Amino acid sequence: MQSKHEKYLVSVEEVKAFHEDGFLIVQDLVSQDEVQELLDHTVDIMQGKVTVDGRIEPPPPDATIEEIEDRYVRIHQLHFHLEIHERYLLHARILDVLEMLIGPDVMAMQTMLFLKGPGQVGQGYHQDSYYIPSYPDTLCGAWIALEDADEENGCVWFVRGTQYESVYRDAQNVSHDDVTLNSLGAIAAKYPGCEIPAVMKAGDVAFFGGHIIHRSHPNSSQDRFRRAFVGHYANARSWTHWGAPLEECRNGNQILARGKTHLSYATPKFGTPCAATDLS
Repeated sequence: MQSKHEKYLVSVEEVKAFHEDGFLIVQDLVSQDEVQELLDHTVDIMQGKVTVDGRIEPPPPDATIEEIEDRYVRIHQLHFHLEIHERYLLHARILDVLEMLIGPDVMAMQTMLFLKGPGQVGQGYHQDSYYIPSYPDTLCGAWIALEDADEENGCVWFVRGTQYESVYRDAQNVSHDDVTLNSLGAIAAKYPGCEIPAVMKAGDVAFFGGHIIHRSHPNSSQDRFRRAFVGHYANARSWTHWGAPLEECRNGNQILARGKTHLSYATPKFGTPCAATDLS
Protein backbone atom coordinates (compact mmCIF):
# COMPACT_ATOMS: atom_id res chain seq x y z
CA MET A 1 0.00 0.00 0.00
CA GLN A 2 1.05 3.59 -0.49
CA SER A 3 2.46 5.45 2.49
CA LYS A 4 0.15 7.94 4.09
CA HIS A 5 0.08 11.36 2.53
CA GLU A 6 -1.66 14.65 3.04
CA LYS A 7 -4.64 14.11 0.75
CA TYR A 8 -5.42 16.96 -1.59
CA LEU A 9 -9.07 17.92 -1.36
CA VAL A 10 -10.30 19.16 -4.73
CA SER A 11 -12.80 21.99 -4.44
CA VAL A 12 -16.03 22.38 -6.38
CA GLU A 13 -14.57 25.53 -7.90
CA GLU A 14 -11.57 23.58 -9.22
CA VAL A 15 -13.73 20.90 -10.80
CA LYS A 16 -15.88 23.59 -12.37
CA ALA A 17 -12.80 25.43 -13.71
CA PHE A 18 -11.43 22.23 -15.24
CA HIS A 19 -14.62 21.61 -17.18
CA GLU A 20 -15.22 25.23 -18.17
CA ASP A 21 -11.63 26.05 -19.16
CA GLY A 22 -10.40 22.63 -20.24
CA PHE A 23 -7.48 22.81 -17.84
CA LEU A 24 -6.75 23.40 -14.17
CA ILE A 25 -3.54 24.58 -12.49
CA VAL A 26 -3.16 23.39 -8.90
CA GLN A 27 -0.51 25.38 -7.10
CA ASP A 28 2.14 23.74 -4.88
CA LEU A 29 0.71 20.26 -5.37
CA VAL A 30 4.20 18.73 -5.48
CA SER A 31 6.64 19.57 -2.69
CA GLN A 32 9.86 21.47 -3.30
CA ASP A 33 11.90 18.49 -2.07
CA GLU A 34 10.24 16.35 -4.73
CA VAL A 35 10.83 19.00 -7.39
CA GLN A 36 14.51 19.07 -6.44
CA GLU A 37 14.75 15.28 -6.64
CA LEU A 38 13.43 15.32 -10.20
CA LEU A 39 15.66 18.26 -11.17
CA ASP A 40 18.72 16.45 -9.83
CA HIS A 41 17.63 13.44 -11.86
CA THR A 42 17.49 15.50 -15.07
CA VAL A 43 21.03 16.74 -14.42
CA ASP A 44 22.19 13.15 -13.97
CA ILE A 45 20.64 12.30 -17.35
CA MET A 46 22.33 15.25 -19.01
CA GLN A 47 25.71 14.32 -17.52
CA GLY A 48 25.43 10.71 -18.60
CA LYS A 49 25.06 9.30 -15.07
CA VAL A 50 21.72 7.70 -16.03
CA THR A 51 21.50 5.57 -19.15
CA VAL A 52 18.72 3.40 -20.61
CA ASP A 53 19.46 1.32 -23.70
CA GLY A 54 17.66 2.72 -26.70
CA ARG A 55 16.35 5.76 -24.83
CA ILE A 56 19.15 7.53 -22.95
CA GLU A 57 22.62 6.98 -24.36
CA PRO A 58 25.76 8.31 -22.67
CA PRO A 59 27.08 11.53 -24.21
CA PRO A 60 30.23 11.38 -26.32
CA PRO A 61 33.32 11.78 -24.10
CA ASP A 62 34.40 14.92 -25.93
CA ALA A 63 30.97 16.62 -25.86
CA THR A 64 30.75 20.12 -24.44
CA ILE A 65 28.28 21.04 -21.70
CA GLU A 66 26.19 22.86 -24.29
CA GLU A 67 26.13 19.81 -26.57
CA ILE A 68 25.17 17.52 -23.69
CA GLU A 69 22.36 19.81 -22.55
CA ASP A 70 21.04 20.07 -26.11
CA ARG A 71 20.76 16.31 -26.73
CA TYR A 72 17.16 15.87 -25.63
CA VAL A 73 13.99 17.94 -25.63
CA ARG A 74 11.81 15.18 -24.16
CA ILE A 75 12.11 11.49 -23.30
CA HIS A 76 9.11 9.13 -23.24
CA GLN A 77 8.05 6.15 -21.15
CA LEU A 78 10.93 5.94 -18.69
CA HIS A 79 8.56 4.59 -16.02
CA PHE A 80 9.07 1.18 -17.62
CA HIS A 81 12.78 1.44 -16.82
CA LEU A 82 13.37 3.78 -13.86
CA GLU A 83 11.76 3.67 -10.41
CA ILE A 84 11.69 7.45 -10.01
CA HIS A 85 9.51 7.86 -13.12
CA GLU A 86 7.02 5.23 -12.02
CA ARG A 87 6.88 6.80 -8.55
CA TYR A 88 6.03 10.26 -9.85
CA LEU A 89 3.57 8.85 -12.38
CA LEU A 90 1.76 7.38 -9.36
CA HIS A 91 2.19 10.45 -7.14
CA ALA A 92 -0.60 10.24 -4.56
CA ARG A 93 -1.62 13.91 -4.58
CA ILE A 94 -1.82 13.92 -8.38
CA LEU A 95 -4.09 10.87 -8.18
CA ASP A 96 -6.19 12.74 -5.57
CA VAL A 97 -6.98 15.35 -8.20
CA LEU A 98 -7.43 12.88 -11.04
CA GLU A 99 -9.95 10.77 -9.18
CA MET A 100 -12.17 13.85 -8.90
CA LEU A 101 -11.70 14.85 -12.55
CA ILE A 102 -11.83 11.49 -14.34
CA GLY A 103 -12.05 8.83 -11.60
CA PRO A 104 -12.45 7.34 -9.14
CA ASP A 105 -10.86 4.57 -11.20
CA VAL A 106 -7.60 5.79 -12.73
CA MET A 107 -5.12 4.10 -15.07
CA ALA A 108 -1.66 5.53 -15.66
CA MET A 109 -0.57 5.40 -19.29
CA GLN A 110 2.42 7.54 -20.21
CA THR A 111 5.34 9.54 -18.86
CA MET A 112 7.35 12.27 -20.55
CA LEU A 113 10.34 14.11 -19.12
CA PHE A 114 10.85 17.51 -20.75
CA LEU A 115 14.39 18.96 -20.70
CA LYS A 116 13.68 22.07 -22.74
CA GLY A 117 16.84 24.15 -22.70
CA PRO A 118 17.51 27.68 -23.95
CA GLY A 119 16.86 27.95 -27.67
CA GLN A 120 15.13 24.58 -27.96
CA VAL A 121 11.97 24.26 -30.01
CA GLY A 122 8.36 24.22 -28.91
CA GLN A 123 5.52 22.04 -30.18
CA GLY A 124 2.70 23.20 -32.44
CA TYR A 125 -1.02 22.85 -31.88
CA HIS A 126 -2.13 19.35 -30.94
CA GLN A 127 -4.69 17.37 -28.97
CA ASP A 128 -3.35 14.63 -26.74
CA SER A 129 -6.26 12.28 -27.52
CA TYR A 130 -5.10 12.35 -31.16
CA TYR A 131 -2.05 10.40 -30.01
CA ILE A 132 -3.50 8.44 -27.06
CA PRO A 133 -7.07 7.27 -27.78
CA SER A 134 -9.35 5.82 -25.11
CA TYR A 135 -12.97 4.70 -25.39
CA PRO A 136 -14.86 6.46 -23.94
CA ASP A 137 -12.37 9.30 -24.14
CA THR A 138 -11.32 10.21 -20.60
CA LEU A 139 -7.68 11.13 -21.21
CA CYS A 140 -6.12 13.68 -18.85
CA GLY A 141 -2.58 15.01 -18.63
CA ALA A 142 -0.80 16.13 -15.46
CA TRP A 143 2.09 18.53 -16.16
CA ILE A 144 4.44 19.04 -13.17
CA ALA A 145 6.50 22.22 -13.43
CA LEU A 146 10.02 21.48 -12.18
CA GLU A 147 11.00 25.13 -12.49
CA ASP A 148 9.07 28.29 -13.18
CA ALA A 149 7.43 28.21 -16.62
CA ASP A 150 6.42 31.39 -18.41
CA GLU A 151 6.22 32.90 -21.87
CA GLU A 152 9.97 33.52 -22.08
CA ASN A 153 11.09 29.93 -21.51
CA GLY A 154 8.31 28.30 -23.52
CA CYS A 155 5.35 27.54 -21.27
CA VAL A 156 2.30 25.64 -22.53
CA TRP A 157 -0.58 27.63 -24.06
CA PHE A 158 -4.13 26.26 -23.87
CA VAL A 159 -6.95 27.34 -26.18
CA ARG A 160 -9.87 27.67 -23.78
CA GLY A 161 -13.10 26.31 -25.24
CA THR A 162 -11.53 23.76 -27.55
CA GLN A 163 -12.07 21.04 -24.95
CA TYR A 164 -15.57 20.79 -26.46
CA GLU A 165 -14.21 20.16 -29.97
CA SER A 166 -13.99 16.67 -31.42
CA VAL A 167 -10.62 15.00 -31.79
CA TYR A 168 -9.51 15.82 -35.33
CA ARG A 169 -8.08 12.46 -36.33
CA ASP A 170 -7.81 13.49 -39.99
CA ALA A 171 -5.89 16.67 -39.18
CA GLN A 172 -2.71 17.29 -41.16
CA ASN A 173 0.70 18.18 -39.75
CA VAL A 174 -0.44 17.98 -36.15
CA SER A 175 2.17 19.43 -33.76
CA HIS A 176 3.80 21.40 -36.63
CA ASP A 177 4.65 24.91 -35.43
CA ASP A 178 3.48 26.53 -38.70
CA VAL A 179 -0.22 27.27 -38.12
CA THR A 180 -0.82 27.50 -41.87
CA LEU A 181 0.29 23.87 -42.28
CA ASN A 182 -1.11 22.49 -39.04
CA SER A 183 -4.84 21.85 -39.55
CA LEU A 184 -5.56 22.63 -35.91
CA GLY A 185 -4.47 26.23 -36.48
CA ALA A 186 -7.77 26.89 -38.26
CA ILE A 187 -9.69 25.37 -35.33
CA ALA A 188 -7.79 27.44 -32.76
CA ALA A 189 -8.49 30.55 -34.81
CA LYS A 190 -12.22 30.07 -34.10
CA TYR A 191 -11.45 31.06 -30.48
CA PRO A 192 -9.88 34.54 -30.69
CA GLY A 193 -8.54 35.80 -27.39
CA CYS A 194 -8.94 32.39 -25.75
CA GLU A 195 -5.35 31.15 -25.90
CA ILE A 196 -4.04 31.26 -22.33
CA PRO A 197 -0.40 30.87 -21.21
CA ALA A 198 -0.04 28.37 -18.38
CA VAL A 199 2.31 30.45 -16.24
CA MET A 200 3.40 28.18 -13.40
CA LYS A 201 5.75 28.03 -10.45
CA ALA A 202 7.89 25.01 -9.65
CA GLY A 203 5.68 22.45 -7.91
CA ASP A 204 2.47 23.57 -9.64
CA VAL A 205 0.62 20.95 -11.69
CA ALA A 206 -1.52 21.61 -14.75
CA PHE A 207 -4.30 19.11 -15.46
CA PHE A 208 -5.82 19.15 -18.96
CA GLY A 209 -8.20 17.00 -20.94
CA GLY A 210 -7.31 15.15 -24.11
CA HIS A 211 -9.41 17.30 -26.46
CA ILE A 212 -8.12 20.77 -25.60
CA ILE A 213 -5.86 22.25 -28.28
CA HIS A 214 -2.55 23.41 -26.87
CA ARG A 215 0.99 24.24 -27.94
CA SER A 216 4.26 25.70 -26.70
CA HIS A 217 6.69 28.17 -28.24
CA PRO A 218 10.50 27.83 -28.31
CA ASN A 219 12.48 28.60 -25.17
CA SER A 220 13.66 32.11 -26.00
CA SER A 221 15.55 32.65 -22.74
CA GLN A 222 19.31 32.86 -22.62
CA ASP A 223 19.96 30.66 -19.60
CA ARG A 224 16.71 29.14 -18.29
CA PHE A 225 15.45 25.63 -18.74
CA ARG A 226 11.79 24.65 -18.80
CA ARG A 227 11.91 21.20 -17.33
CA ALA A 228 8.73 19.30 -16.55
CA PHE A 229 7.49 15.81 -15.74
CA VAL A 230 4.25 14.87 -17.49
CA GLY A 231 1.97 11.89 -16.92
CA HIS A 232 -1.08 10.86 -18.92
CA TYR A 233 -4.03 9.04 -17.42
CA ALA A 234 -7.55 7.90 -18.22
CA ASN A 235 -10.43 6.36 -16.37
CA ALA A 236 -9.52 2.72 -15.77
CA ARG A 237 -12.85 1.59 -17.22
CA SER A 238 -12.04 3.18 -20.58
CA TRP A 239 -10.67 0.77 -23.16
CA THR A 240 -7.49 1.49 -25.08
CA HIS A 241 -5.22 -0.34 -27.49
CA TRP A 242 -2.61 2.43 -27.24
CA GLY A 243 0.92 1.34 -26.51
CA ALA A 244 0.37 -2.38 -27.11
CA PRO A 245 0.11 -4.79 -30.04
CA LEU A 246 -3.45 -5.31 -31.23
CA GLU A 247 -3.49 -8.86 -29.89
CA GLU A 248 -2.85 -7.39 -26.41
CA CYS A 249 -5.35 -4.56 -26.67
CA ARG A 250 -7.33 -4.66 -23.40
CA ASN A 251 -5.40 -2.14 -21.30
CA GLY A 252 -2.91 -4.82 -20.30
CA ASN A 253 0.14 -2.57 -20.25
CA GLN A 254 -1.54 0.35 -18.43
CA ILE A 255 -1.05 0.57 -14.66
CA LEU A 256 -4.13 0.55 -12.47
CA ALA A 257 -3.14 3.51 -10.33
CA ARG A 258 -6.27 3.84 -8.20
CA GLY A 259 -9.69 2.22 -7.92
CA LYS A 260 -10.91 -0.87 -9.79
CA THR A 261 -11.76 -2.02 -13.28
CA HIS A 262 -13.28 -4.93 -15.18
CA LEU A 263 -10.45 -4.73 -17.73
CA SER A 264 -7.00 -6.27 -17.51
CA TYR A 265 -4.22 -4.02 -16.29
CA ALA A 266 -0.57 -3.90 -15.32
CA THR A 267 0.78 -3.52 -11.82
CA PRO A 268 3.67 -1.24 -10.89
CA LYS A 269 7.07 -2.66 -11.75
CA PHE A 270 8.97 -1.00 -8.92
CA GLY A 271 6.35 -0.12 -6.28
CA THR A 272 3.65 -2.01 -4.47
CA PRO A 273 0.85 -3.24 -6.77
CA CYS A 274 -2.51 -1.55 -6.55
CA ALA A 275 -4.64 -3.24 -3.88
CA ALA A 276 -7.76 -3.39 -6.06
CA THR A 277 -9.31 -6.82 -5.72
CA ASP A 278 -12.94 -6.04 -6.54
CA LEU A 279 -13.06 -5.92 -10.34
CA SER A 280 -16.83 -5.70 -10.65
